[in-house]
Amino acid sequence: MSRRDKMISKIKELMYEPDYIRNIGIVAHIDHGKTTLSDNLLAGAGMISSELAGDQRFLDFDEQEQARGITIDAANVSMVHKFKDDDYLINLIDTPGHVDFGGDVTRAMRAVDGAVVVVCAVEGIMPQTETVLRQALKENVRPVLFINKVDRLINELKLDSEELQQRFIKIIASANKLISNMAPEELKKEWLVKVEDGSVAFGSAYHNWAINVDIMQKTGINFNDILDYCNEERQKELAEKVPLSDVLLGMVVEHLPSPNISQAYRVPSIWSGDIESEEGQGMINTDPDGPLAVMVTDVSIDKHAGEIATGRVYGGTLEKGTEIFFVGSHGKARTQQVGVYFGPERVNTDRVPAGNIVAITGARNAVAGETICDIDRKIEAFEGLEHISEPVVTVAVEAKNTKDLPKLIEVLRQVGKEDPTVKMNINEETGEHLVAGMGELHLEIITYRINDKGVEIETSEPIVVYRETIAGTAGPVEGKSPNKHNRFYLEIEPLDEAVYQAIVDGDIKEGRVKGKELIPKFQEYGLPKDQARKVWDVYDKSIFINMTRGIQYLDEIKELLLEGFESAMDDGPIAKERVMGIKIKLMDAKIHEDAVHRGPAQVLPAIRKAVYGAIMLAEPGLLEPIQKVFINTPQDYMGSATREIQNRRGQIVDMSQEGDMSTVESKVPVAEMFGFAGDIRSATEGRCLWSTESAGFERLPRELQNTIIREIRQRKGLSDQPYGPDHYLG
Repeated sequence: MSRRDKMISKIKELMYEPDYIRNIGIVAHIDHGKTTLSDNLLAGAGMISSELAGDQRFLDFDEQEQARGITIDAANVSMVHKFKDDDYLINLIDTPGHVDFGGDVTRAMRAVDGAVVVVCAVEGIMPQTETVLRQALKENVRPVLFINKVDRLINELKLDSEELQQRFIKIIASANKLISNMAPEELKKEWLVKVEDGSVAFGSAYHNWAINVDIMQKTGINFNDILDYCNEERQKELAEKVPLSDVLLGMVVEHLPSPNISQAYRVPSIWSGDIESEEGQGMINTDPDGPLAVMVTDVSIDKHAGEIATGRVYGGTLEKGTEIFFVGSHGKARTQQVGVYFGPERVNTDRVPAGNIVAITGARNAVAGETICDIDRKIEAFEGLEHISEPVVTVAVEAKNTKDLPKLIEVLRQVGKEDPTVKMNINEETGEHLVAGMGELHLEIITYRINDKGVEIETSEPIVVYRETIAGTAGPVEGKSPNKHNRFYLEIEPLDEAVYQAIVDGDIKEGRVKGKELIPKFQEYGLPKDQARKVWDVYDKSIFINMTRGIQYLDEIKELLLEGFESAMDDGPIAKERVMGIKIKLMDAKIHEDAVHRGPAQVLPAIRKAVYGAIMLAEPGLLEPIQKVFINTPQDYMGSATREIQNRRGQIVDMSQEGDMSTVESKVPVAEMFGFAGDIRSATEGRCLWSTESAGFERLPRELQNTIIREIRQRKGLSDQPYGPDHYLG
């Protein structure tokens, strides 16, 4: 039996032992060494050659990942690690570090229980480190810390033992600050990372060595020895004494929870059903014999096997050839194969029990965020996946050959399934297909993948996604139905900043409000009590409140009113862009007693026009997407770097200096960021490191409003100027 076959056999055995399973994600800022680290862990487990580890990039098996040297898709692999005489099954997900692919991190965090946060010792905690750690903590995923590239501090920056320790203390303190802000209240103290308990490790993924307190006590090697090994270029010898995989995987087994422990506190926060029910208890106890509960976290298209859904089995056992039910879409499917990931390949097993990450072939029409259960035992859906940033750059896509049009529509739908952060707008009448992504690189990769699926396309120049909002108040505004038998009176005002921020942060969930559970939340964030009790809908960072009393037939048309409100929010009156940050209050209504005269054809246009008219009376304007830009550059080039920011309507937020390196933190409109990579490289002669993260939306300067509105309207084939309020309310 080959080593590979032995490992697969052991994986199949350990799948049924939740105490010996660790589901982990590797998360970090771009280029801090995640994939090199993953390579070395796999080499330690005997899955790849130790000589090739770090160069092979085993988990970057996509062509574009190999070409660009970055991770684009989260990659799954299962391996076995021996720790203190016991074998453990490690299900590992290597996640992307580039801000454009943050959606993969969000999805991966739903599948795992623990995260190894990798931080470059030279750069420290960077913006994307904070973002991915925040994503992990939001999903109640416990972190441990690996400080990578320690050899560079010694060999390049020539730091001594004292300076090394100061650097480490600063990094650990920054990580713990985030953990204490975001970890679950009852677990905060336990989750803080500490050198003394071994939940922090130091090392070099490239040179394949690492140490933490446990290994120091075991081997007697300390920081002074590390300095000697690095200065004397004996890191290969060091790697034999303190191999990275032993230290890291030992830390994972010791400090990160098994499914048996984690599901007890994770399930109540990610599943909305009754925890005391049979399904709830099945998940809390990781019961392989309980009702089936699987959360789909990813969907990929395999040329040979079709759609492959990746998911976490929280309850029950998923079996090959059984019929399953999709809770969200109410669809059915039959599983053809189930199995686990072994890097680029999948290993089929007949069953995958609770506590494991599963690959499902045959789950047709599954999407990320879907809940799978038994066909005869329906369960409540898991909470939806909330992505931290949203698509802000769009391209129009056209097929080069008209005959490819039907295939293009199919391919776009496939790409949308594989990456739910991509927003597709397919207009089959006009033939215009809009693809919105997180940034320039994201759209480049999407374009490449569409071509790779056999459809040659042409793309427009990137288009920035704007939002519409208001600065003033208006009302009551009267909206009449086409037959004049129904009238609605609305008031409009900007949404309170605290409520808006709570929706952005996910503290207030979006969706139609059922029951009274959100009332305390609305009041906590400053919504007056009489309004908090009457919120009907939270949609795209805006809210709809029913302030009427005792209006006959109102409940019968409630769904139509909300449908009309939501469709008005989807494309606003100024430039047909999405609307956000507004509060609509329904103050009064006159509704016809005959149901025939108050149907969709009457209510929908009445409410839509009333919302549009109210927006046009309340100082409407555009919001533009903003990115935070962080630049790390030698002092000599700081002036050139800041000029590059200021030339792009950017604002310098903060500047700091450490040694001869300067760090500039700034905010720049996304519209001004095209071509930034080349320009900043030229300005600093390639000597700077830079990164971005989304900073939400801010009001477009008044002097640019009319020009941008005109450009958007012309591009969409609308008249040059938006209609005035009379057009909607006359």
